[in-house]
Amino acid sequence: MKISTKGRYALRMMIDTAQNQAEGYVALKDIAQRQNISKKYLEQIVLQLTQAGMLRASRGHQGGYKLAEPPENYTVGAILRAVEGPLSPVACLDQQPNQCARRDFCLTLPLWEGLQAVVEAYLDGVTLRDVIEGKVPRP
Repeated sequence: MKISTKGRYALRMMIDTAQNQAEGYVALKDIAQRQNISKKYLEQIVLQLTQAGMLRASRGHQGGYKLAEPPENYTVGAILRAVEGPLSPVACLDQQPNQCARRDFCLTLPLWEGLQAVVEAYLDGVTLRDVIEGKVPRP
């Protein structure tokens, strides 16, 4: 499993939004400038995060985006899943229940399931607030 640029940028966008929403909605152009990310690319990401219910949008002069809930209510895993999809290390684990024709006799399936469980437990155990406050647990 490899987190794409989209996933990394989505996390940076959520962090930036959380840090700068005290005055209200945060303009996408400001996030793009602070994070040195193309505004066009952020427009794609913000659409997915808004559809996932993580961001609220406001149009107009004072428009922009803000978190729909407090930062402690978002895990890194949830943010990444919103833009990346499943965090599976192999394709056969993307769907639940597993639809792979080899699932009943695959000797490596338990290995991949274990890896997925470890990755998901870690990413779902870290909140946006943890990242902002520098409290990300290290192995």
